[in-house]
Amino acid sequence: MEEKKKQEKKLAPPTEKKAKPEKKDLGVISYDIPTPPGEKKDVLSALPDSYSPQYVEAAWYSWWEKQGYFKPEYGPNPRGVFMMCIPPPNVTGSLHLGHALTNAIQDCLTRWHRMRGETTLWNPGCDHAGIATQVVVEKKLMRERGMSRHDLGRDQFIQEVWKWKNEKGDRIYHQLKKLGSSLDWDRACFTMDPKLSYAVQEAFIRLHEDGVIYRSKRLVNWSCTLNSAISDIEVDKKELTGRTLLPVPGYKDKVEFGVLVSFSYKIEGSDEEVIVATTRIETMLGDSAVAVHPADPRYQHLKGKMVLHPFSVRNLVSLSPPGAVKITPAHDHNDYEVGNRHNLAFINILDENGLLINVPAPFLGMKRFEARKAVLQALKDRGQFKETKDNPMVVPVCSRSKDIVEPLLKPQWYVDCADMGKQAADSVREGRLKIIPDHHHKTWFNWLDNIRDWCISRQLWWGHRIPAYFVTVTDPSDMDGHYWVSGRTEEAARDKAAKRFNVSTDKITLRQDEDVLDTWFSSGIFPFSIFGWPNETQDLSVFYPGSLLETGHDILFFWVARMVMMGLKLTGKLPFKEVYLHAVVRDAHGRKMSKSLGNVIDPLDVITGISLEGLYAQLQDSNLDPVEVEKAKQGQKSDYPTGIPECGTDALRFALCAYTSQGRDINMDVNRILGYRHFCNKLWNAVKFAMRTLGDNFVPSEKAQESVSDRWILSRLCSAVGQCNAGFQAYDFPAITTAIYNFWLYELCDVYLESVKPVFSRAEEDSGSRSQAVVCRQTLFTCLETGLRLLAPIMPFVGEELYQRLPRRRSQDGHPSIHVTPYPETEEGLIDLEKEVAKLTVKKGELEKQMDKLREKMDKSDYKEKVPVKVQELDADKVRRGQRECHYSGFSLGKWGIPTVNPLLGSACKVRLSVASEVCGDL
Repeated sequence: MEEKKKQEKKLAPPTEKKAKPEKKDLGVISYDIPTPPGEKKDVLSALPDSYSPQYVEAAWYSWWEKQGYFKPEYGPNPRGVFMMCIPPPNVTGSLHLGHALTNAIQDCLTRWHRMRGETTLWNPGCDHAGIATQVVVEKKLMRERGMSRHDLGRDQFIQEVWKWKNEKGDRIYHQLKKLGSSLDWDRACFTMDPKLSYAVQEAFIRLHEDGVIYRSKRLVNWSCTLNSAISDIEVDKKELTGRTLLPVPGYKDKVEFGVLVSFSYKIEGSDEEVIVATTRIETMLGDSAVAVHPADPRYQHLKGKMVLHPFSVRNLVSLSPPGAVKITPAHDHNDYEVGNRHNLAFINILDENGLLINVPAPFLGMKRFEARKAVLQALKDRGQFKETKDNPMVVPVCSRSKDIVEPLLKPQWYVDCADMGKQAADSVREGRLKIIPDHHHKTWFNWLDNIRDWCISRQLWWGHRIPAYFVTVTDPSDMDGHYWVSGRTEEAARDKAAKRFNVSTDKITLRQDEDVLDTWFSSGIFPFSIFGWPNETQDLSVFYPGSLLETGHDILFFWVARMVMMGLKLTGKLPFKEVYLHAVVRDAHGRKMSKSLGNVIDPLDVITGISLEGLYAQLQDSNLDPVEVEKAKQGQKSDYPTGIPECGTDALRFALCAYTSQGRDINMDVNRILGYRHFCNKLWNAVKFAMRTLGDNFVPSEKAQESVSDRWILSRLCSAVGQCNAGFQAYDFPAITTAIYNFWLYELCDVYLESVKPVFSRAEEDSGSRSQAVVCRQTLFTCLETGLRLLAPIMPFVGEELYQRLPRRRSQDGHPSIHVTPYPETEEGLIDLEKEVAKLTVKKGELEKQMDKLREKMDKSDYKEKVPVKVQELDADKVRRGQRECHYSGFSLGKWGIPTVNPLLGSACKVRLSVASEVCGDL
């Protein structure tokens, strides 16, 4: 039992047990052989003495791309189609470890499907990121030329954005290539490309004509700094425990939040008052009612009376909340619903810039948070202020502008999601769409079963301009949706309006909406717009619907659900068959990644390494304020006192996959990634040893007469192959990395290579060892070649580098790259376990018969008297040897019916019995 525990500990997955770091310093070796981009890397020169990511990762990617290995058209693909589109990153974006996780998983899956012989497409793309891009270019314009977008005008500003995009927008593509992402770059799509823009326009017009898109005046999340509505995903919820001063764009001094202010309203015609409280005292200027609980005895006599606003008169309304509360329908989401139910006045007191309107003169034109102080003072002056106290609350902050988000009443375009949401929910309920892990089902159903209509208009200049026109005939004051038409061109819209109002086209005046569409709208049709929808293209017929959508669970609603809704509505098909949602990447301490904590890491810094000073320099270039910069520096100094060592792409990808346990967030310790660089070095040394052992004249053969140790390592290889394929099919990436890690490190290097070294050392001395060495070389080659193909999807660079140095079997001469070889399968006959078990069972039966005859002889009553002593000793020795041979007859059959190693059958097989029997037994 104790020995078994030791072996279980030894075979623990790498996520549980760190690889023992090598004592020698990490070497940096550069690949300096001139190789034009796209040409094959030199593989004839000797391998460097040690593994170095800089050497290994040089030149391969451009060769893969030029050879067309990433294209679905490459090679015969008899096993169906696998298609996946990338979650399009923002054109302004820079990869962080969360992106690296997404792309590591997606690329591993893509490479595995490609090696399985499927027609494989991983389609790249980039999102125009309306708000983020406009903010970046506006800041650049102001910094360099002292101008705003309004100084330039819409057309010239959009030209500036395109100029910036063409100069800077490909940075994220460069990072994806550094991560080894095997995307078909010839099919790369930008959401503002003509093909995708046409699809967006068509989608809007069809949905508008069907009545699914409509126009309505409602409360939206408004950023006064951006002058635009923003989506929920662009609103950060900042939790406060009490009184807190926060910086707000456009204000010199910080603004107070987390305080509850109580004040009174006077009752008309009496000396009585009713006390209410609010955390946004300035909104009392827009109050249109006070609500009291109908059962509260304190307020029964006030029902139906009037309260006196300091500046106007409001009705007293009897509602259900306990106590008394103020109602501001035009500036609070809950009050908006109350106002609709009770037909209250909607009094808007803010314009798009956050300046007060529709208020008495003392406050008119004030900035909203300056009015906060002024209103409070005015209440004190009138004797209606009661008290302030700390109040825990959540403050909505715009993630783009860092402004405080205001609920604002604006006419906007909406998508009616009721029917589409039901269809999307039912597709999962009925099993037509599979979401993995399935614990996300509850969230999926909760959101879709209670879905609200989707606000799709944004008050920006950069983006897909809404193809809708306001029609003026005789009554331009009527803003009803009836007076809006959509059209592919202004002429088409004019014709449509003329028919609707039964007038000639010359009687029609049109004004196109200034707004653009929410970027999630164009992202929602991404799975089919990239293939030319609404046109019936060949790519659309072959690759849509896709196979899989892989992304983070944090955009389950904003993107995944909307793709499903839009796909079903516009194409009648689900856009993919499965959705795999990976976890969120956190730092080693379990904290969310945040620039202010200094724990947001660029994956390229892990790949190439960076000093602590280099990390500091990146903070200086960020938008953090000085206090946050110092806090972030302390975090970096604590976590990376000597910076981040060069780990390489392969080690980073392997670590990310090893961490990806379904349903749990990932606490990523960058220092542990270094352990997988040492693992790469172990692979490196194993192949270098094998190359010396195989010799220059080695020719792989298809079949050899393996010894016991050969059959054991081949059984372990077969087990690893099975575990890897099962892991890919189940999206169980730790199972894949564990199988690869254990096979290479604990079984091939620690056991088999050590067991065969004596065989090779004695090969020159006697013919028996020489013939055994020939077999061992064939086994060793099989392990190396198959083992490299196993790890190639996860570690593409070191897999290619080492594979290119190996000899080729005749059946594989046609595969110029490891990434277009077949992925190993258990059916390759690495070892026929059933045949081996059958043979051993027969052998064991024969030995047992011989033992029975011997025992029958020795059990005779006159055996000791008639048989000479020396013969008796020989018989006893035969019994002992027979018992051992019967038990270990090449193998013994464990409780699983699987052979374990006999350590007594020759020096080549004298491996550690406890290790060998356990690892064979777990088959």
